[in-house]
Amino acid sequence: MGLSNLFSFLIPKSGLFFDLFAEDTSNLVEQANEFNKLFATADKAEQKKIIKRVKELENKGDEITHRIFLELSANFITPFDREDIHTLATCIDDIADYIQGTASRIELYGVDQFSQTMEMLSDVIVKQVYEIDTAIKDLRNMRNADRVREAIVRINSLENHADDLFDEAIARLFAEEVPPLELIKIKEVLSNLETATDKCEDVANVLESILVKNS
Repeated sequence: MGLSNLFSFLIPKSGLFFDLFAEDTSNLVEQANEFNKLFATADKAEQKKIIKRVKELENKGDEITHRIFLELSANFITPFDREDIHTLATCIDDIADYIQGTASRIELYGVDQFSQTMEMLSDVIVKQVYEIDTAIKDLRNMRNADRVREAIVRINSLENHADDLFDEAIARLFAEEVPPLELIKIKEVLSNLETATDKCEDVANVLESILVKNS
């Protein structure tokens, strides 16, 4: 390795990693908003277009995650802990996977009536990913640490709200004696939505770890 290449290898590329994470979370916000449109239309053709777009955005997220991993393997010095970079990228990717997975299950199971809880959980996910996007962009400057912490608190609070919504919805499903096949479909969709909110909380936990290590 030549001296110039070695010097390039050792230079911290903080901006590049932050740019990639910002691109990733912006894509996630777009995906969550697109997914949320599902609950505002009963038109099957339109729902199909939305689900296709959700999948396309999930694929784009996969590509960004791959680029983050490539940069991680190519750079010796990173803006924060290498393990945290890997975990943060993976957790963001998990959210996108669960959003896309929920959309696919809605199509696969032929779910044509959306409960209020499904809509509310989708709204929670949208709010959480906006907070994640804001926190990631504030993370570029550690003087914004307090703003990142405030976003973390809001993400966790939203996840707790999602847990309550999910528990109440499942209790109603059994209390109303919904037909078994329909119950399985609805519970599967609700479970995936709730898990997506958990994955948002996982991102918040990684952000908290980064703040602690860099305070």
